[in-house]
Amino acid sequence: MLTLNIDRPLDRGLRVLCVGAHSDDIEIGCGGSILRLVEEHPDAEVHWVVLGSSGERDQEAAASAERFLAGLGRKDIVIEHFKNGFFPYVAEEIKAFFEKLKMRIVPDLVFTHFRNDLHQDHRIVSELTWNTFRNQTILEYEILKYDGDLGSPNVFVPLDEATCQKKVAVLMECFKSQQEKDWFTADAFLALLRIRGIESKAPAGYAEAFYGRKIALQV
Repeated sequence: MLTLNIDRPLDRGLRVLCVGAHSDDIEIGCGGSILRLVEEHPDAEVHWVVLGSSGERDQEAAASAERFLAGLGRKDIVIEHFKNGFFPYVAEEIKAFFEKLKMRIVPDLVFTHFRNDLHQDHRIVSELTWNTFRNQTILEYEILKYDGDLGSPNVFVPLDEATCQKKVAVLMECFKSQQEKDWFTADAFLALLRIRGIESKAPAGYAEAFYGRKIALQV
């Protein structure tokens, strides 16, 4: 399996943008990778953007983001309030937000939703991410849910068991409002991490998986 490095200027830390439609999406989709990144790149700059949140989920989102980004000196957590479930119908407003976002952030790496995710909000966010950040490395993350839209990702980030356990622990501790959902369980999150670890022959047996649709290989 080929290993790739993210291209960035050598005079500064890695600059990362994480975009999620809802308050727990980033954590579920790429939380383990963020934990590993924070540990290995303490000079990184991470911009964490949640587009659809409200009520108690605002506090959950902020608390969770702080825990995943603990130890970073440069971080920016933004929580917006576009209506959950209605993103296709307010896409013009969300597009305007993305246009403002690109004026202040030029990331080296972007995490966003899977293009073929069956949740309408997730698809819109993925589409607008690609429309906005055309010269960046974009990795699309996956979210396990009822729709059964998991596919065959082609980029893997190996994780150790401790990182996976920490990811899941923060999810379960911070998002109390979601725990009545039958898919929001520790064993479900760990199961997907284990499956992707098997597929990628990860050294510790765990991994997060992504779709890298446009990757430039320097040879």
